[in-house]
Amino acid sequence: MIDIRHYDVIVSPVITEKSTMASEANQVVFNVAPNASKPQIKQAVEALFSVKVKAVNVLIRKGKVKRFKGILGKQNNVKKAVVTLVDGESIDVTTGL
Repeated sequence: MIDIRHYDVIVSPVITEKSTMASEANQVVFNVAPNASKPQIKQAVEALFSVKVKAVNVLIRKGKVKRFKGILGKQNNVKKAVVTLVDGESIDVTTGL
């Protein structure tokens, strides 16, 4: 059953060269809410995409200091989840949420 809170947990899929390489190992990468826990992420992915999740690994990328037109600024921290799916399952993230 899809709950509206599942859309608050998963912010967006990550589409990079590294995440595409991970998809060959049955893994999908998502940007998630900063306060989301591993069980919440697992529950949201299983409900939204109708797949079985084997494991969830979480990492936090610290915000970088950047300069734009001479003005110093800082990017926000980003929490990412690497979701490993059960063999035989797949998610096509190019179709969108």
